[in-house]
Amino acid sequence: MARTLEATSEDFAAVRTGRANPGLYSKVLVNYYGSPTPLQQLASFAVQDARTILISPFDVTALREIEVALSSSEIGANPSNDGKVIRVVMPELTKERRQEYVKLVKSKAEEHRVSVRNARRSAKEFIDQMVDDGDIGEDEGRRAEKDLDDLTRKYVDQIDEMAKNKEEELMEV
Repeated sequence: MARTLEATSEDFAAVRTGRANPGLYSKVLVNYYGSPTPLQQLASFAVQDARTILISPFDVTALREIEVALSSSEIGANPSNDGKVIRVVMPELTKERRQEYVKLVKSKAEEHRVSVRNARRSAKEFIDQMVDDGDIGEDEGRRAEKDLDDLTRKYVDQIDEMAKNKEEELMEV
């Protein structure tokens, strides 16, 4: 469940807001010498201003591949290459685009809630098996299920809170 919470945080960081954020590029893969490599392993990032990110590749020969990967990514930005660095200017978000991002955040949040519930189901099956095998008593099993339900509720509430905060951030003009 904790790993699901981390994945939720990473997914929400990849959903862009009106500000330039290097976290947007965490999921971009670059075809580097024939193998998909995360962009963050190939370049350093600097936020130049509120809407501009400077990407400086460690290997200048990878500049073209990085530019291609950025162009084909879902970020919706147009990179410009000056031969040494890549500048990415984030376009202003329209109201429609913001609403699309809110829908995306809601769907990602639901996926992660389902993941938490699946972890709960697996743990409940384990508890039931232990009760059936006689490893623990029925009272202990019920207590463990109650604790499991409380833990599940806690994680689902955290995911909901993260989604609410991201939606507010997206709708902020």
